[in-house]
Parts: sequence; structure tokens; C-alpha cells
Amino acid sequence: MQALHLKRVAFSSSCPARQRAVSRGKISVRAETSTIPEGFTQVTPKGTRVLVKVAAEETQTRGGILLPASAIKKPTSGEVVSLGDGRTGEETREFYLKEGDTVLYSKFGFMYLDLKLNTEDYILIREDDVIAIMPRSNAQGDDIPEMKPLGDRVLILVEEVADVTMGGVILPESAKERPLIGTVVRTGPGKYDKDVEGSKRKAMTVSASLQG
Repeated sequence: MQALHLKRVAFSSSCPARQRAVSRGKISVRAETSTIPEGFTQVTPKGTRVLVKVAAEETQTRGGILLPASAIKKPTSGEVVSLGDGRTGEETREFYLKEGDTVLYSKFGFMYLDLKLNTEDYILIREDDVIAIMPRSNAQGDDIPEMKPLGDRVLILVEEVADVTMGGVILPESAKERPLIGTVVRTGPGKYDKDVEGSKRKAMTVSASLQG
């Protein structure tokens, strides 16, 4: 039986790069879906990109309640169906992902391309923009503790903030402080670095170790 040893850490919930983009941003960029013409049956990624078949939209709750159109969110998860050739200039990079992985990805920025092939939705995205590998297809919120972060990302179990003051006053959601302390549950394999011997991954400075 393996025991999971968790480490408690403090972290920042701010993102300077994103804050700068918001404060300076004057241009609105909207990504359009590219429809593959009829007659084509597949798309082959190049470089470090992966092709992901987007998960179906959730149109009802677990309890069977139908969601209104305004409450249906575009999925940011799906199944990896093919990998690129890994070539970046003169280097050929090995993928951490493999075909069949169910992944959670980020659509922040513009380094992705939405595709529609034979009425199915796909996304062409860099492996670096994949956030984590989910433990199974059709994963739910309860499965998050089992997901594997990618790159230098860290999965943290955030500590709950107090909802009552020392004087017994119940705080509304808007008055609660953002949590800044949590427990490291899992870490990614490290950011890719071609100069690192062997794994080609920079060592992580925090960890959640498994001990036999």
C-alpha cells in the first residue's frame, strides 16, 4: 500500500502576466472555428501540437436537470487522438502525452485552433498548454484529486477560509479573503528543457512524494 505524503505550502493567487494583459489590453481577439472541407477524414498535427477531440457539452446536471443554453459552457477537456512529430527547429522533442489520454487544457491566449471535422469538434493545441491528464474519460469534479498536472504545474488542495469573524459575524462571499495556503497533492514532471540530461525536464522545487 502506498501512502501519499502531502506538503502544505503558501501560494499567490495573482497572475502578473495576465494582469498586465488586462490592464494594457485594448484589442479584443476572438478565435474562430475552422471547418475542414468535406472529403478530408483526418488532421495530422505538426511540431509539439496535439489534436484533441473535444468532450461533449454537458446539457444537464448529474441529477438530470436540463441546463438552459446560457448555462452551458464550452468544454476545455477531451481525448488526445494524435500527436505531432515533435520537431522544433533542429530538435525533435519527445511527448509526455500519449494517444487516448483524457486531458484538461487552457484556451488562454491564441496558441490554439478550434476545428470542426465531420461535425465533430476538435482543438489543435500545444502540449505545453495542456494543464493535466484526467484519470478517466468523462471525469467529474470528484476525480480532480487524481489528475496528473503537466509541465511545472502543481495541484494544490486549497484550505478553506473562515466564513465567520472572531466576533461571530457571518461573512458574505464578497468579504471573504482569497485562500493563499494549501496542500500540495500532485506535481507535474517539470518544464521541458532540452539542456537537462536524461528526462529533459527541470526538477520541481515542491513535491508530493509517494513512499512504499
